[in-house]
Amino acid sequence: MMQDSPSSILSWVLRLTSVGILLQTLFFKFTGAAESVYIFRTLGLEPWGRIGTGIIELVASALILYTPTVAIGALLALGVISGAIVSHLTQLGIRIEAVGDKGELFALALSVFVASAGLVWMHRRQLSRMLQ
Repeated sequence: MMQDSPSSILSWVLRLTSVGILLQTLFFKFTGAAESVYIFRTLGLEPWGRIGTGIIELVASALILYTPTVAIGALLALGVISGAIVSHLTQLGIRIEAVGDKGELFALALSVFVASAGLVWMHRRQLSRMLQ
């Protein structure tokens, strides 16, 4: 990534957006909140899917915040959030009426996807260096 100010600022905005959303949901996953339990039970992944997903999101967040590993963290976040998006589109629905969701969880998942994809693109040289 270029070290000029606008791209650095954009990188941090995308990083904080992605991490802010990912970390916010950890409280619900790790405390066994009714909404999270319902979602993962519907997917047939309760409790290990809920806890495992939370751990992956925590690791992805830490990697995104640590500058030398932004790209790998964003790639990890893309993977886990893609699963969430596919689950919404195939099994949960965009709106999860049973938990009073009006599409907010789906919108947050899309936000993480866009922010993480932007980070992968901006920091793609990190990935190419890792593959060399």
